[in-house]
Amino acid sequence: MKSRPSSVAGMFYPRDPDHLEQVLEKYYRNKSTGFDAKGIVAPHAGYVYSGEVAATAYAAIPESFAGTFVIIGPSHRGYLTCTSAIPWETPLGLVDVDKEFVKALDIHIDEESHRTEHSIEVQLPFIKYRFPRAQIVPLMMGEQSSMSARNLAGQILSACAAISRDVRLVASSDFSHYIPHEIAKKQDLFAIEALQTLDVDEFYRRIEAEGVSACGYGPISSVALAAKAKGAREGRLLEYRTSGEITGEFDQVVGYGAIAVI
Repeated sequence: MKSRPSSVAGMFYPRDPDHLEQVLEKYYRNKSTGFDAKGIVAPHAGYVYSGEVAATAYAAIPESFAGTFVIIGPSHRGYLTCTSAIPWETPLGLVDVDKEFVKALDIHIDEESHRTEHSIEVQLPFIKYRFPRAQIVPLMMGEQSSMSARNLAGQILSACAAISRDVRLVASSDFSHYIPHEIAKKQDLFAIEALQTLDVDEFYRRIEAEGVSACGYGPISSVALAAKAKGAREGRLLEYRTSGEITGEFDQVVGYGAIAVI
């Protein structure tokens, strides 16, 4: 493959470039947090459900940013942790990979495993639209244990030290899956509260204690750890919604949170 094709365009988000730009312009409209976040947590569901929340997360990074986004997404199909070294296609054009940063990581390159995973792809139109000069480092995370999160954060920090880059970190994650709205909201906000002080050990404890079915708790933890090492002190919840607030069906919802690590 010379580039990674879009696999969920036309399903999770519009395939037509004009339509996609209109959608993204609407989502970003009047969203300005005043932050310059070192990292964010953004959802990766279909845009009709989570697009507004994702735009809120990206709005915590100034539009002028033109560096490298390190995007950590969970593996939904059981693949091992790996990265990608080829450009990624979007309906708005190619997003280039920071090959030097990828080379500095001690992480296996596996283009085939990335082919159908949506957790990173869904982030890219938000980046291409708002940060057209930025590059990416796609990191798909397999094992999501606390040790794995710490190891991945360490590898990212080592790469940051090896090369000079302006880096922002993105954790791609939805929160609770297919439970009643009130339970999802209670469990998710309880877990997210631990991120206020970037206490990853407490975050894992709460995830396990409540059985929170967030799919990207490992990526969230890696971003929190790496951003904290780079000077961040707080995880600020900017917005939380569930799919029920869109569909009107509250029995089986998915939770979405926008978090700025500042």
